[in-house]
Order: sequence, then structure tokens, then C-alpha cells
Amino acid sequence: MERIKWAFFDIGSTLIDETACYARRIREVIAGTEHAFDDVWKLCAECAKENRAGDREALARLGLPKTPWHGEDETVYPDAQSVLRTLKHRGYRVGIIANQGAGLCGRLAAWGLLSYIEIIVSSAEEGVAKPDAEIFRRALTRAGCLPHEAVMIGDRIDNDIAPAKALGMRTIHVRQGFGAYHAARCDAERADCTANRLSEILGMLK
Repeated sequence: MERIKWAFFDIGSTLIDETACYARRIREVIAGTEHAFDDVWKLCAECAKENRAGDREALARLGLPKTPWHGEDETVYPDAQSVLRTLKHRGYRVGIIANQGAGLCGRLAAWGLLSYIEIIVSSAEEGVAKPDAEIFRRALTRAGCLPHEAVMIGDRIDNDIAPAKALGMRTIHVRQGFGAYHAARCDAERADCTANRLSEILGMLK
């Protein structure tokens, strides 16, 4: 990708592995019910194939309540730090555009990622969430770059790829977590590049 100055990342299932969080949520919601873990997990995957939030949609269809998110189960993907470090070394500027709870800056510091990141635009602090175009516009304004000078890197087509592309940003779909089941159904949802793991984006951003 030429002329890219800024690389904006999503957090969940992009830099941070949420697999254990989803598994814990499913175990909690099915406790005392007739539902089996494997069946609910498969339904989450099927809902994700519709380019939706897999767990949220699956639980709604089953009439099960969504339990609190256990952030303590989140882990950094093994290649996340090295990817951010390499991009900074190559001259890219790095930012975050994410739907996250309050205190993201502190969590990024605890994960050892904050030193690579210049701009954090998070839904809790902004009062606006993806896929609303406004959260992307705020990030671009603070970065002082035009849409075509930035790339959005995320796992979800509905929240990351489609809205960023609509603004004119370049896009990379990282097929991790339930986002691995997302697939473009039209040109508006088609990312410029697709990666099966985070480290693969280094070959796309040279």
C-alpha cells in the first residue's frame, strides 16, 4: 500500500485475543440450562458469518442474557508487539480506533503496547462507537491525515472494514476470533487486503 502514513488498529480480536473471554461468557450463560457449550459456540460462528457480533447475536437468538465481560481473560496476541514495533521502525504512525470501555490507555500500557501508539480514539471516551463514521473522522482529524493516507486494520467487516472504506480509508481485514468467519458480500465490504494473522500485515505495509 503506497502513501500510507497512519495505521489504525482495532483492539479486540485484532491486537488482543478474546477467545478465553468468549468461552467464559458462554459457560456462564449456559449454566443451569439445557444448552451445550459446543452448540452455542457453533451458533456464534454461524452468526459471525452474517458479519455480526457472533456472541451477542447468538445469545439474543437463544434468549440468553449477556453476562459481564471478563477483561482479565484478555491476552495480547504473540505477534502484536513485534508488529507495532516494526511498523514504527518503518516510519508508520500508529493509532487505535476501537469500541472499548473506559481506561484503554492504562490497559495498553499493561499489555506493553502503549509506547508504539500515538493516538487512541475509544468509544467510552468519545461517546460515539463504530460503525459510526464520526469516530473514524475524529481519529483522522487528530492524526492530521486524509482518509487515503490511513489504513484501518480490524477483525470485523461491519465495525472496521465497511465504515472505514466508506470514508476512503484503506483497509486490512485480520481474520482472527469470530472475525475469521466474516466475509465480504459486496464491494462496500471488501477489504483491500486480508490477513489470517496479525504478522501478515507486515508484508502488506512495506
